[in-house]
Amino acid sequence: MTVYPSSNTQIAGRFRKLAELYKNGQVSDLTAQTINKLLDYEISQTRKHLQETEADLVVYEKQFGLTTIEFFARYQAGQTDDSAESVEWASLAQMAERLRQRLEFLSIENPK
Repeated sequence: MTVYPSSNTQIAGRFRKLAELYKNGQVSDLTAQTINKLLDYEISQTRKHLQETEADLVVYEKQFGLTTIEFFARYQAGQTDDSAESVEWASLAQMAERLRQRLEFLSIENPK
């Protein structure tokens, strides 16, 4: 059994090698299909996590009668309390934004 590197740096290096082969048209069809499936999987998982996070945000919006955008603006301005609910809502808002950015990045056909 082959043991593969586990650090992010090592894995990133291995993907850079594959990307170079891919760019030069030297990667096998199976490898190309696998890379595409990996990307599709990451997009699917990110969408799923975003939907779950947005559903959690809706609960807070209904509970407090504010949109997340309104709440987060107040939170950043120091106009909310420091309750666990406020901190969790703010954390979820930030998580949703990071997931949206990740999804946008993953969905770009030709990232620079």
